[in-house]
Amino acid sequence: MSVRVGAIDCGTNSIRLLIADLPGGAGPLVDVSRRMEIVRLGQGVDQTGRLAPEAIERTRVALADYAAEIEKAGVERVRMCATSASRDASNAGDFRAMVERTLGVPPEVVTGDEEARLSFTGAVRGLPADAEPPYLVVDIGGGSTEFVVGTRTDGVRAAISVDIGCVRMTERHLHGDPPTPAEIAAAEADIAAAVDRALAAVPGREAATLVGLAGSVTTVVALAEGLREYDPSRIHHARVSYEQVASVTAALLGATREQRLTEPVMHPGRADVIGAGALVLRVIMERAGMPSVVASEHDILDGIAWSLA
Repeated sequence: MSVRVGAIDCGTNSIRLLIADLPGGAGPLVDVSRRMEIVRLGQGVDQTGRLAPEAIERTRVALADYAAEIEKAGVERVRMCATSASRDASNAGDFRAMVERTLGVPPEVVTGDEEARLSFTGAVRGLPADAEPPYLVVDIGGGSTEFVVGTRTDGVRAAISVDIGCVRMTERHLHGDPPTPAEIAAAEADIAAAVDRALAAVPGREAATLVGLAGSVTTVVALAEGLREYDPSRIHHARVSYEQVASVTAALLGATREQRLTEPVMHPGRADVIGAGALVLRVIMERAGMPSVVASEHDILDGIAWSLA
């Protein structure tokens, strides 16, 4: 007998909801609803060390809407995980209190290691047969990027989280519109150093398949595939080459925010940080020696849902 669950992932840039029916046996997760709102909870955290009051309020508004949908759908179990921004902030208690008032359950401020493991669980279920294990799963978020190596049968072998998310790198380095070559070079050096540390901690260069998660990856893949609208069914498990990723990254970093907004697959809340997200993906592929990346629309959100089984 299936169980209806509600999973919420609150990251640095977005807050997402998945309402799904968990199978009683070994079947797949059955989606009831998937939603995403850009709330930029991590606005300024890299500089100030605090969550901005207006960012907490934006998150509250989205969360109140999710809470109403959860109640209406008859959800039996709810889990909300908060990630990089709420780990780093000195006033994370204000955020936790807001969530408990709004949702009725406290958020779990998960460690980078737990975030990585949840992402891996969500990503590897249902991978196509041509995705050869072991997998290097990378979840490029707003504040951090998780690196996980493992297989479906043996699970996670090693995992690490490093602070090179698209919002953090944009706020730290990419100030121009478009960013200057010097800004891009500084961001790339910062990212490369973090990626090398991550790949030394997990055997990422030994993996056979790179699986990329989250909005930066799926947007880059949509652009590489030339989609005229954002279509998750065409993005999920699409494989694109390093050369395609490098080309899209160069185009994004060379464009203004307004020019990026003209792309039909671009979410308005992602246009100012997508250049940094694409750069993180390109550098990971370069440093890990990966000729291609498989995109997955299933990620930590699905892992949170499965954890409620």
